[in-house]
Amino acid sequence: AGSQLREIFDKINNLLSGKSVVSGGRTVSVTQHPQGLDFVYYKLAEKFVNQGEEEVASHHDAAFPIAVVASGIWEIHPRVGDLFLAHLHKKCPYSVPFYPALKEGTSMEEYQRMLGYQVKDSKVEEQDHFLKRMSGLIRLYAAIIQLRWPYGNKQGPHPHGLNYGWRWLAQMLNMEPLADVTATLLLDFLEVCGNALMKQYQVQFWKIILLIREEYIPRIEAITSSGQMGSLMRFKQFLEKCLQQKEVPLPKGALQSSFWKS
Repeated sequence: AGSQLREIFDKINNLLSGKSVVSGGRTVSVTQHPQGLDFVYYKLAEKFVNQGEEEVASHHDAAFPIAVVASGIWEIHPRVGDLFLAHLHKKCPYSVPFYPALKEGTSMEEYQRMLGYQVKDSKVEEQDHFLKRMSGLIRLYAAIIQLRWPYGNKQGPHPHGLNYGWRWLAQMLNMEPLADVTATLLLDFLEVCGNALMKQYQVQFWKIILLIREEYIPRIEAITSSGQMGSLMRFKQFLEKCLQQKEVPLPKGALQSSFWKS
């Protein structure tokens, strides 16, 4: 509910502002230790990113309530935003976007980690699980860049707004696609913030959508084996529907104004 989100936001904001906050039955304050504030900035940013790969990966709608709080905290406490991006880029290099290259002397295990895979006891996580986590992280990022905390003063621009999403999209299309990963993440990204990008960039947005359909999809097809076609087919269907209807639908789970009255 909107009222619950406000409580959570206020508690985090109070903690970062140096006020005393009750947590787990104890009263805590960042002023209790010289590095208290730095530690809390770091852990909070990490927590937001973890929610992307856990909560959002399992429940796509969760991206919006988490993102609106993260965006509002970022606006008042910019350090949290810097650390959020650092944690996000480390966990999901595709959010930069960047595809790490295998360098001489790097072990395969280390390289898998650089690509964002979880490696435990020399076992690499399943591709499905990996894609699910990456989807959660990209969806959270795509939600943050379009959302603002509705109770802020909103004098300045969004601390990390849609222009960053536009840049991400353009950079993705300038890179050679990766089988499975590229189609999955482009679909996640456009499902979540395609509607906002469409409203902001209008004609330019539709030009980029046509470019994806005419030029980029054939490049993804060229490197995709028959067993990996699922994500590509879903992405193609999504684009065709948007082009037919001349509209990108509002994302499922987007917060309506009525939400804040709840």
